Amino acid sequence: MPWKVDWRVILGGQDLTTAWASVLIDISINDKAGEASDTCDLTLDDSEGQLRLPSKRTPIEVILEGAKVFSGFVEKPLSTGDRSGGRLLKIKAKGFDTGGKAKQPQHFHLDDADLGTYLGKLADEAGLAIKVDPAFAGISQDYWASDGESLIAVGERLARKLGGTFKIRGDQAVLAKRGTGLAPNGAALPQVVASFPGNLEKWSITPKDPRSQFASGQARWFDRQSSSFKSTELDFGNAQGEATNVIRSIVADEAEADAVLDARKRDGERDAGSGSVDLDLTVGAVAEGTCLVKGTRAGVDGVYVIDGVKHSASRSGGSKTTLDLKQPGGGAGSDTRKPRAQTSPAEFALPTHETLG
Repeated sequence: MPWKVDWRVILGGQDLTTAWASVLIDISINDKAGEASDTCDLTLDDSEGQLRLPSKRTPIEVILEGAKVFSGFVEKPLSTGDRSGGRLLKIKAKGFDTGGKAKQPQHFHLDDADLGTYLGKLADEAGLAIKVDPAFAGISQDYWASDGESLIAVGERLARKLGGTFKIRGDQAVLAKRGTGLAPNGAALPQVVASFPGNLEKWSITPKDPRSQFASGQARWFDRQSSSFKSTELDFGNAQGEATNVIRSIVADEAEADAVLDARKRDGERDAGSGSVDLDLTVGAVAEGTCLVKGTRAGVDGVYVIDGVKHSASRSGGSKTTLDLKQPGGGAGSDTRKPRAQTSPAEFALPTHETLG
């Protein structure tokens, strides 16, 4: 059965599109916000064991409908088979070289430096470049240390703490401020449209969820000048919450308290709603970009931040893009329609034996 989707696979610099035209079964690409790497899975018909086993750490690129949706390195090939089902070769790849120094523990410290300098040294030791969002790069501390932590471990820890997204693609690492719709260089990330009727196949969306909502936040820190503990509070301006999000750990100083509370405020905004949509293949969707949902219903239509993207295509089943959505906005979560006129309760009463005759 011929493919209905235009695809290309380049492995180790060699274009295998023609050679794999009859054996490639399906393609799956995942891009998750906050994870260290994109992933790619390819399934091939290896019925005669004829396919050459790719080497680990081989560069690989996948192109769908003319757009590059994945660039990374082969992590591991997987062969499966049985007497009745034949043999398959599954190629699993990640967006960065998992055999490189990004996972290597490092031991050093810096005095009186900012976060951009600290992460720059970590990345340099790992053989990578790094872009740090200006909102984070200038955070200054009198002491930074990497005591046996790798660039990946530090990046993911700081992303959780500061409300950021840490990613490694190829030889480039990124720590971006989450939920802004902007890349670290200030450029706007793309917006895609999910329209019903139109390209929207299926949706499952909760536009309002109070479970993770707080009215305010509070963080404790130690003031060296007065030799006492102090607290910083921030009003989250959230009408859905009543509780205060008290940060359990003690932060370094007032500046870090402000940064952590701002992160918790943005976390609450992000978790105010969630859901997923299935679209016709939409190669322009990226994690941390936005999705405009329209045509579903009042209170659900609006703009959401894309928390995850999955492109899937197969020789037999066509193709689609699945988006995980967070952070409802643009009217999502609020049904502004006027209520209907009050109706007499008698109109809703169940019929009695007398009225039924």
